[in-house]
Amino acid sequence: MHDHLRAELARLRDLAGQVAAGTLDAGAARDHISTMTMRQNNWTLGAYCESYCRLVTMHHSAEDAMVFPHLRRVEPGLAPVLDRLREEHQAIHKVLERVDRALVAFVTDPSGLDELRAAVDLLTDTLLSHLSYEEHELVEPLARHGL
Repeated sequence: MHDHLRAELARLRDLAGQVAAGTLDAGAARDHISTMTMRQNNWTLGAYCESYCRLVTMHHSAEDAMVFPHLRRVEPGLAPVLDRLREEHQAIHKVLERVDRALVAFVTDPSGLDELRAAVDLLTDTLLSHLSYEEHELVEPLARHGL
């Protein structure tokens, strides 16, 4: 799942960068986005971003509701790691809301491109750091417990 989130994020960033640089028009970007895994039934950049944000939120919600409580019971020493990850989930949710606000603003006023790019940059930094930390700390415990 994490590799999929990374790949989709990288592709979104690349397409948005090409549109911003003027090397790809918005129509062509929409064509590329329509072929992406999570984007097959959505026809706008906004719908794709909404789907991506929703997927990240669902993934984190599932971890918070099912995976982390189980790990907390079977490996109490992981409590500080799980606490940090849960806090990061909340922070990432706020970043996702910022991306959504910037996207809505961009749709109504294309001069908001810098804010949209800044929001996507912050999401990239925040999410990739989070995924790396989570994998570093939890791959072994998850494997030990068959999760």
